[in-house]
Amino acid sequence: MTRRRWIADRVQGDRAWLTGSNADHLARVLRAKPGQQFEVAVEGSVRVGTIVSVSPDQVEFQLGEAVQHSPLPELSIVLSIFKFDRLEWALEKLTELGVARIIPVISRRTEQHLAQAAEKRVQRWRKLAVEAAQQSRCLAPPEIAAPVRLKNALQTITGCRIVLSEQETSVHLKSAVKECTPPIILAFGPEGGWTPEEIQLFNDNGWISASLGSTILRAETAAIAAVAITVTELS
Repeated sequence: MTRRRWIADRVQGDRAWLTGSNADHLARVLRAKPGQQFEVAVEGSVRVGTIVSVSPDQVEFQLGEAVQHSPLPELSIVLSIFKFDRLEWALEKLTELGVARIIPVISRRTEQHLAQAAEKRVQRWRKLAVEAAQQSRCLAPPEIAAPVRLKNALQTITGCRIVLSEQETSVHLKSAVKECTPPIILAFGPEGGWTPEEIQLFNDNGWISASLGSTILRAETAAIAAVAITVTELS
């Protein structure tokens, strides 16, 4: 039987704790009892956790043997900020696919009111990522960075870097990934795509341009499709 997996909020030795909404869900919705067992993700590993005590504020586990798990792919995402409802849906799906890091960026075509409001949404995005990671049995949620201007982000990112571009016609993403050694970073533009100046900025910083094909995809569709292709190639 597959046990439900939780990501520990606190760990000390062979004890782990869930707090906040996770504890409340276990206590009030699942009506968990001492002695029940779940999987608990702690500090890069997964262990069997036996409930010691339960309250709506805190659930304490005794940690037991390790559980085999698949490591996360070494895959990070640079995601230009777009409409929040669709962006948050994309964040959930990218988490389910196992990405390690998501960097929201403000690009030339990012709507100004979204750029101004993005900083206040980061905590919500991180909470959504934790919930999605637990639901999909990931080892950990992706790190979600604070929003940053595209130019500033490109100065700090290293690895095999691929920018998805509608202007690219000769290099397909699958071919580009085959030539890469992890860690891999994929970058996705906003509605309307990257401007020519931004594509030049990527090129100047050593990024590879790649295409997802001849059709024009919405921002969230492109991100999910590209990550699925990349994860398959890395498997």
